[in-house]
Amino acid sequence: MMNARQPAHRRFRIRAALLAGCVMLASSGAAMAGGFALREQSAAGLGLSFAGVAAGGGGLSAGYWNPAIITGFGGFTTASSYTAVAPYANVTADPATPTWALGPGRDIGLSGVLASSVAAYQINDRVWIGVSAGAPFGLSTKSDYTWSGQVYGRTSRVLGMSVSPMIAVKATDWLSLGVGVTAQYMDVRLTQAAGVAPAATGVALDADGWGVGYMLGATITPGPNTTIGIGFRSAVHQDVTGSATGPFIPGAGPLSLKAKAPLNTPEVLTVGVRQKLNKQWTVLAGFEWTNWSRLGYVPVRINGVVSEALPFAYKDGYMASAGVEYAWSPQLTLRAGLGYEWSPVSNRVRDVRLPDTNRLSASVGLGWRLNDALSLDVSYAHLFGEPASIRIVPGHPQYVGLPWVGSAKAHVDIVSLGVNYRFGTPASIF
Repeated sequence: MMNARQPAHRRFRIRAALLAGCVMLASSGAAMAGGFALREQSAAGLGLSFAGVAAGGGGLSAGYWNPAIITGFGGFTTASSYTAVAPYANVTADPATPTWALGPGRDIGLSGVLASSVAAYQINDRVWIGVSAGAPFGLSTKSDYTWSGQVYGRTSRVLGMSVSPMIAVKATDWLSLGVGVTAQYMDVRLTQAAGVAPAATGVALDADGWGVGYMLGATITPGPNTTIGIGFRSAVHQDVTGSATGPFIPGAGPLSLKAKAPLNTPEVLTVGVRQKLNKQWTVLAGFEWTNWSRLGYVPVRINGVVSEALPFAYKDGYMASAGVEYAWSPQLTLRAGLGYEWSPVSNRVRDVRLPDTNRLSASVGLGWRLNDALSLDVSYAHLFGEPASIRIVPGHPQYVGLPWVGSAKAHVDIVSLGVNYRFGTPASIF
């Protein structure tokens, strides 16, 4: 626990360790998926609430989840998605919170835009190569500079980017297999107050790091109208390193310390089914498991010394979804989907940076084929977050001696545009 009798240097070391731990929190979660991970890698998939993406729902862009998908596209094919995300995340302190008079809180969500792409090239009748690129993690929040929870968070900015070259083989007429290597980069800036006084000096952490993982996938087509897919994205192990800066200390100047912590982003397993009922109707279903519980206890080094072991105590995350496609004409396809996600963030660990809750998603979309080479996808989704409590009290991983009790309400609006282009053979089984 932090108290006024501790030396300023020691108090800052504790705050810096807690702030470094928030790097794990922000980088490994999502407003658009469990925590602050980003699932919005496909405009067409968004219109289906990502139902059946492991089985090719969403077309080539589904290669982000399952590299075996690319064997369904002939010639040289590309799919790019551009997504605007407008989150609302209102964090409000209860009047009983000791610092309530500093400001109870407000909407901390900030809008953003992300892009993702998948490209595939057919080498011969059996072998394809490809690459996917996107932003699997992202976060941008901002509270008032002076507010009741300022010692637990003021601003958060996380940018995660990944690139995955992959190769896929059509082993038989009904089985395709794929594998890829993922390079992931994270860049983080987080700030919080060094005390509870109005406009108190802040502490900040800037850190980044690289890591490498892998992806696996398979598609099974037991009949001409049925596709079953499974995709796996491995954990990515990386060290996030940077600097923690703090308030001006008389006689010593601004305090700056080196910070380093291991970040292990979780495995993701996605299963999907795509069933064509007739020439017009197709139904899809999907299920996703994310191994958030691997976060566990994260050791944080400040100037080379392990000063804290941060217990995140996440649960695993799950999402189930169902969708439908209707071929209005050869040129126009309509989509709709529903999904429900169980958040990995429980009441015991939820905080003012990560007010994540269970959510229901509802989406609609359309695909418009302009010609044999070019098609567009447009989708809209609304995520309904369940109201939840935040209790930063003894036993909470972020607790530093100041209770903060309140609530969080959230929802998200998402709009996405997809552009798909085929060079050469315009064949596709999806």
